[in-house]
Amino acid sequence: MSTEKGRKGEEQAARFLKKQGYTVLARNVRGGRGELDIIAQLDDILIFVEVKAHQSRQSGLEAVHQDKCERLRSAALAWLGKHPEYARLQCRFDLIMVTPKMGLQMFPNIEHLQDILR
Repeated sequence: MSTEKGRKGEEQAARFLKKQGYTVLARNVRGGRGELDIIAQLDDILIFVEVKAHQSRQSGLEAVHQDKCERLRSAALAWLGKHPEYARLQCRFDLIMVTPKMGLQMFPNIEHLQDILR
């Protein structure tokens, strides 16, 4: 992500994942035809995480269209090619959406959708 809002969203997502017990292996990795915002591991699962910091949940979901999914797959394959030590792990793609705090909320809303690509 290139905007300040995007960078903050990625930082919040990385903190969220760490609190949930994930190990963050890499961030902002370019390869193939795309970029991976976060690469994390939880037990024997390797997770490629797309982070969307949007004003609404709906606009975040709409930003993950078919072409974006193909670029995520391409980037993941490129990363795995450079890191064969992770090839034995099960892989999945997750989406973390960060939307602004509303009303009396102290923190932004973070929604973690697992296994978004099949």
